[in-house]
Amino acid sequence: MKRVITCFCVLLTALSLVACSKEAPVQQPEPTAVVQTTPELSTNLPDNVTPDVINTEKQTKVLIAYFSCSGTTEKLAQYAADILGADVYEIIPETPYTQEDLNYNNSSSRANQEQSDLSARPAISGSVENMEHYNTVLLGYPIWHGKAPRIISTFLESYDFSEKTIVPFCTSHSSGIGSSDTDLHSLCPDTVTWKPGERFSAGTSKESIQKWIDNLNLSPENTVGTFNFETKTVLLNSGYEMPIVGLGTYSLSDEECESSVSALLEAGGRLIDTAYIYHNEAAVGKAVRESGVPRDEIFVTTKLYPNQFANAAEAIDESLERMGVEYIDLMLLHHPGENDVQAYKAMEQAVADGKIRSIGLSNWYVEELTEFLPQVSITPALVQNEIHPYYQENDVIPYIQDLGIVVQGWYPLGGRGHTGELLGDETISGIAAAHGVSSAQVILRWNLQKGVVVIPGSSNPDHIRENLDLFGFSLTEEEMAKMNALDRGEKHDWY
Repeated sequence: MKRVITCFCVLLTALSLVACSKEAPVQQPEPTAVVQTTPELSTNLPDNVTPDVINTEKQTKVLIAYFSCSGTTEKLAQYAADILGADVYEIIPETPYTQEDLNYNNSSSRANQEQSDLSARPAISGSVENMEHYNTVLLGYPIWHGKAPRIISTFLESYDFSEKTIVPFCTSHSSGIGSSDTDLHSLCPDTVTWKPGERFSAGTSKESIQKWIDNLNLSPENTVGTFNFETKTVLLNSGYEMPIVGLGTYSLSDEECESSVSALLEAGGRLIDTAYIYHNEAAVGKAVRESGVPRDEIFVTTKLYPNQFANAAEAIDESLERMGVEYIDLMLLHHPGENDVQAYKAMEQAVADGKIRSIGLSNWYVEELTEFLPQVSITPALVQNEIHPYYQENDVIPYIQDLGIVVQGWYPLGGRGHTGELLGDETISGIAAAHGVSSAQVILRWNLQKGVVVIPGSSNPDHIRENLDLFGFSLTEEEMAKMNALDRGEKHDWY
């Protein structure tokens, strides 16, 4: 895949939302300054790794700044934070608003008096640290008398937003956004880029926030770990883009593998997963070379098996030779084993040498990651684990994603010998019927909406094409909840 040229120091987006209901305002919590942040990636590299090989800047981030009295803004802000993998900052007044302060019908109430005074600037408790790290701010607030609360003016005048993008949005009981967003423009430098504001009601769903964010064109390809459903890719923390749907080649013979990879590439798929232990790297390489598709449009993943760890440098060269390619897009350690840290360091060196573009792990869980990560220099770009509706890893996935690492699922359809049971599950088949798609497509789409890259295995060209066709429908929150309820903690392999 093509190298992402943009610099990670370009930090993405902040989101502040929403609304104080006229009927039932509530008192603010005690003032605190809290910025909920996503963990930073390791940028400790081998001595001879240069920025030309690895992007050493901070990963792109999102800040979600919001002022909320009723909790509506807070809820929508969290939705946006979950979608964008964003940092969150709550704008808390130094003097909290009481219910009487927010009495809409009392002309002498504090909120009404502030809104009548263009110069009013309610003090804010605390501040955003390192505002310079963010280049886009989604700013949310409730509508008060058709305007943004004056505390939003305080916030905007407290920082230098030069060259940043600001996206205002509001919540209200009935009022529209009016001129509340454009009235804020004069409070910031002319170099600020303003996106049109949006108004949301108290009952706005996470799905609606997702659609709104998708339509903002905030360059999601610049946000590490965020799925771009238009390009069907995700940006890895290594600076490379990877397709979010592909083909797994486990157990395929050379002939089957070559035919399957060819079918995938002909159908527009570009992500291929193989491994030394699959004994079909050569077939993958042959299909890639003979496809006519430019090499930089294809993303090839392979893996080192534990019996290769002691001589990983040689194993990497042998893998390149077997596939007949100049570089490997992503190499993983197949699962933990003796000398795994040594093998990972060999992959780090191969990154420095231009032999591998991104590196990661397979079958690593929370305990293993906690022990392993402090011993290496380059944060894994991806962790590949068994994930399907009967084994969902709902504790592991967010842990990995919070580290800025992309999650990929193998056996997404339940694994050989178990696929029939999963595809015949009444819950899954019922959802499939509602959308006019197959059970397999529902399972794969469920994974994507959880932020999990999928590599279903198949040697059937029709199934391969079907498995790529996941972007003409989406699952509702209710359907996602039904899928999530299927978890049995049932692994279909020993890893």
